[in-house]
Amino acid sequence: MKISVLFRILAVAAMLAFAGSLTASAQTTPPAANEKELLEYLKQCPPGQTCNGRVSIPDQKSATLVQNGRMWQERMEGPVKRWGGWFLIAVVVLLALFYFVRGRVRIDSGESGQRIQRFTGFERFVHWLTATSFILLGLTGLNIRFGRSVLLPLVGEDSFASLSQLGKTVHNFTSFAFIAGLVLMLLIWIGHNLPAKGDGAWLGAGGGILKKGVHPPAGKFNAGQKLIFWAVILLGGAIAVTGLMMMFPFYFAPLAGMQLATFLHSVMAIILIGVILAHIYIGTIGMQGAFDAMGTGQVDLNWAKEHHSRWVAEMQGRKAGAAE
Repeated sequence: MKISVLFRILAVAAMLAFAGSLTASAQTTPPAANEKELLEYLKQCPPGQTCNGRVSIPDQKSATLVQNGRMWQERMEGPVKRWGGWFLIAVVVLLALFYFVRGRVRIDSGESGQRIQRFTGFERFVHWLTATSFILLGLTGLNIRFGRSVLLPLVGEDSFASLSQLGKTVHNFTSFAFIAGLVLMLLIWIGHNLPAKGDGAWLGAGGGILKKGVHPPAGKFNAGQKLIFWAVILLGGAIAVTGLMMMFPFYFAPLAGMQLATFLHSVMAIILIGVILAHIYIGTIGMQGAFDAMGTGQVDLNWAKEHHSRWVAEMQGRKAGAAE
């Protein structure tokens, strides 16, 4: 009798324990989503707006069922990619046409055989640090924006994936060298790139490159070089800031801010690439003697007199004063 009662008690206890476990499981396991209700909710979500659900985990961003990224993606793949690509093509075509029409800007008075020091070794280091890093950033950045359309069909999926992964790493780490170059450029050259008397006349004369024999006076940096300097500093600085925001997502801005940073980063980078293409052209094949300034640091005296006459007069005055 006692044994049967004991068995009954144990059986009741086991049933209660089993029921309790089912209740606990029901309380801790969220109910399955009703597919029909979910689809109806998503249909009511206005296009281009965020639609949120509910989550029990700390990361509330996981509750976002539909985010307003479709419009951003359409903008990046549409206007930015299309007009940005045509802009760069137009820059290259215009530079080619200018070269064939104007030809290379030569030293009208011919080379003198005398050299004048234009930039120091440190100045050239800063220039090439900034230039080399920007070229790497530009190439890897163009691959990010245009690689799927241009490079992928040429090299195949596997090679494109490997190149893109390497390019992303190069892009991220090279950015710090570019930022260092920007800071150094600002420190050593800002004094020479402030607006000065004669800049307007230089611009009005087209810098002397549109017509042979025209040489408007200029200081160490002419008005065109000043415009490029400030384009690099301002656009490059903004590109650096938005790039850092993208490297450390959500530390500095929410989702909307990240989308804006990506958009501005791409647009400003494309514009700056166009500016630098023109700068590279005039500093290499576009003008005789120009590359020597950042190559050896010394330029022909006649070249300097034709393109930077005020600076030459200043340098020669200092030399004469030191000799006395």
